[in-house]
Parts: sequence; structure tokens; C-alpha cells
Amino acid sequence: MNDTNVSKTVLDRLTDEWDALTPETQKAARYVLENPRDVGVSTVREIAEAAKVKPNTVVRMARQVGFEGYDDFREPFRDAIRRGNVSFPDRARWLQDITRSGDLGGLYADMVGAAIGNLEDTFAGISEKELRAAAEIIWASRNVFTLGVGVNHSNARNFTYLASTGMKAFHAIPRPGSVPVDDLAWADERDVLIAITSKPYRSEVVEAVRIAREQGVRVIGISDSPASPIIMGSEHGFVVAVDTPQFFPSSVSVIAVLETLLSFVIAVASDEIVDRVATFHKRRHELGIYQEDPS
Repeated sequence: MNDTNVSKTVLDRLTDEWDALTPETQKAARYVLENPRDVGVSTVREIAEAAKVKPNTVVRMARQVGFEGYDDFREPFRDAIRRGNVSFPDRARWLQDITRSGDLGGLYADMVGAAIGNLEDTFAGISEKELRAAAEIIWASRNVFTLGVGVNHSNARNFTYLASTGMKAFHAIPRPGSVPVDDLAWADERDVLIAITSKPYRSEVVEAVRIAREQGVRVIGISDSPASPIIMGSEHGFVVAVDTPQFFPSSVSVIAVLETLLSFVIAVASDEIVDRVATFHKRRHELGIYQEDPS
């Protein structure tokens, strides 16, 4: 599980109390020590069956190391899942377990708390000066390529779509039927690449960033760690918090940073940008794209 808090509060306590455990509770403890990932996503009966002991033996083991019962014992492991310290399949199993137990209220609170916490953590680490500097190189560039794959492809496309209401030469990549390195084939120091990826980092994004740097492209990285391969060496890097009870990284902070960055681009742009946005939306009204208010 590789989680320090779980290790110190549970796993180390199991080893410290090992000699005081009965042979049966040692069997349960041995299973937990060897399979800590299973605890956060398994019921007491499932752990007991896997350890080949009775459920009340698992409960006795939990009490022996200072917990009130199995649910209390399991909580640190579930917390590790919430904070993203276990694999995607394990987190998916945990969500299913919540549904079976009827504890969707807790899931709702976890989701809301994670979303709010992600935004607070993200913007606490980003300054107005950093956003302005990134916005200025975007506005001054010849082309802006926004790269995301998987869920971040949608985030990249949304940023590009919003930017296109007032600016030209914004491109979401990879384009349909293409790969990122081909889309950047003719990019150079006059261009900007906004790259997005979080753990587990997508190799095609990391490779595209590497090649873009070799070509002199100015890179803005958006990722979940200062040590991310697309943040290190980028001209501007924005670290986003992506914690979630879900089995995939949250996009809440990614979208918020992209929207904020775009607002800064508009703010540093020339006055003509306002007329472009107005013209864009006027044309949409004239073409009947928007549903007009009957009043």
C-alpha cells in the first residue's frame, strides 16, 4: 500500500503485537500484512474467508491492536484509497462496496470535500504572477497546442473551444487520426504547448513534451506533482490537486486552472479580443444556434 500513516497505525501495530496474538488471530494478521490492499475494499467476512479463519477472529485481531472493531480497523485503509494511494481497480471495488452497504451519503461527502479541497490546495500553490507570465507567452505565440489524452483530451478540447470564441490558432491535440508528435512536427520557438497529464503519466504526452522542448517550443505543464515529467523543465508548471474517492484522477482543478489561465489570456490580450468575442456570439444568434428567450 505504501502509505506511511496506514503502516504506522496498523501494520506496524500488528507486528508489534504479534507475539501476543493467538495462532488463529496470527493467521488473520498474516493475511493483512501480506495483502494490505485488500483490507480497504473487503468486508470482515471476505477477509476471514481469504485468511481461512472465522469472522470473529478478524474482529478479535482488530481489537487486539487497539481498534474497537473491524470497521475501525479498516478505516485507515479506506482513507488511503480516498487519497489515491492504491490502484484504480482497488478504488473501483471500494466504490462498489459503498453502494452495497448503502453508505452513499458518506461517498457524497467525500466527493464534495475532495473537490473543494483540490481547488483550495491547487490555487494556494499558484500565484497571479505565474498565471500572468504564462498568459503573456500564450498571447504572444503563433500557435497554441493544448495536449491531453484520455479524460484530459476533453479538458484540452474545452479550453481550445472557449479560446476559439475570440482567438485563432488554438489547436487541441492529438487531432482525430493523428498522434501528438505528428501534430507538433512543424512547431518551433514561436509556438506554445500546454500539456496535461497526471499519475499514471501518459507516455505519449511525456514524449510529446520532450520533443517539443527539443524543437524550442515553449511548454506549459499542468500535472499533479512538481516532480512530474511534464512539469520539470517546463517554462511554466502548474501543480494541480487531483485527489478523489473515485478510481480516476479528478479533473476539477485541471478545468479550474485552464479556465483561469484563459481568463488571464483574455485580460492581457489586445482590445480587439472583446470585439471578436462579441462578433462570434452575434453570429451564433443570427444563425439560430441559440434558443432565444420567448419574452
